[in-house]
Amino acid sequence: MATTADANDIHHMGAALALARRGLGAVWPNPAVGCVLVRDGRVVGRGWTQPGGRPHAETEALRRAGDGAAGATAYVTLEPCAHHGQTPPCSEALAAAGIVGAVIALEDPDPKVSGQGMARLRDAGVAVTDGVCAAEAGEVNAGFFLRIKEGRPLFTLKTATTLDGRIATHGGDSRWITGAAARAWAHRLRADHDAVMIGIGTALADDPVLTCRLPGLEDRSPVRIVADSRMRLPLTSRLVETARQTPTWLITAKGGDTDRRDAFAALGVTVIEADADARGRPSVRWIAGELASRGLTRVLVEGGGVLAAELLGADLVDRLAWFRAPLLFGGDGVPAAAAFGVDALSDAPAFARSAVVEAGPDMVETYCRET
Repeated sequence: MATTADANDIHHMGAALALARRGLGAVWPNPAVGCVLVRDGRVVGRGWTQPGGRPHAETEALRRAGDGAAGATAYVTLEPCAHHGQTPPCSEALAAAGIVGAVIALEDPDPKVSGQGMARLRDAGVAVTDGVCAAEAGEVNAGFFLRIKEGRPLFTLKTATTLDGRIATHGGDSRWITGAAARAWAHRLRADHDAVMIGIGTALADDPVLTCRLPGLEDRSPVRIVADSRMRLPLTSRLVETARQTPTWLITAKGGDTDRRDAFAALGVTVIEADADARGRPSVRWIAGELASRGLTRVLVEGGGVLAAELLGADLVDRLAWFRAPLLFGGDGVPAAAAFGVDALSDAPAFARSAVVEAGPDMVETYCRET
């Protein structure tokens, strides 16, 4: 049972959570976990889930601690695993190392683990406390939890707009609405997500490359996804030309030109075909389920207005990252979201603002969906 945490527990769990965040965007389909081993008030080992999901945080912390793990307390942001996979269960490894206590933020909702990891630790004589910093831990792995519980990833809608909510002038001019500091912030968002997704309209208008180009984080570029029901993405686009270096997925409707599909595949693009809905394109709910089935837990959506509207209309947007420049385009500018059928205030998706920061002359506002 969860107990009231003392200041030491909160402090060490906070450090474990900071470690866990290092894995965001790089460990899917696994959760991003942090582990701190403390003995006699001193940290003897630290670890976080490594790129690709292995080794796990607990294994890394134990490796660094060596013999120092005996008699320690483990602070772990998610229940240690209890099943045999590519590596032995972390719950068994912790017990075998001789830890005497385990402070765990959250139970793992995965049926392969759920409660079993804590039970194994208790059976081994380890004193287990859970529920410490549970809300913060839930925020870190919100995408993993959504994938396990609802069969979809977490979607963050990122948009860069003027003060009046426009993403381009009436003639389509949009580069650059925000300044260099805001664009660097957006690149950091890419590094923290498993994938970045755009609609074909944005792909055609901007010919983006969608990589993370921050110094030192170039290897953290996410999977790039284009929703393109008719395979209109040019074979000469920068996304296609770099598909062998950075994974690129094209989501399209079944029944398209097989020669064009094969040409994309030959250039390194993964083509994902789906049944079309009444509008002739795959539904965003189908896309959400398909992305989750491929292991994605966190997807950053960077445009455009049509894709944003479809996700909002399907109630699939979990977070907003709203970059706002001190400009005005007027009513003939292109809106951040196309129409998606809001007839009354009660129909509008509601979000709670979680942060506001300055990025040069621009503002970055983040929101979480109200539940």
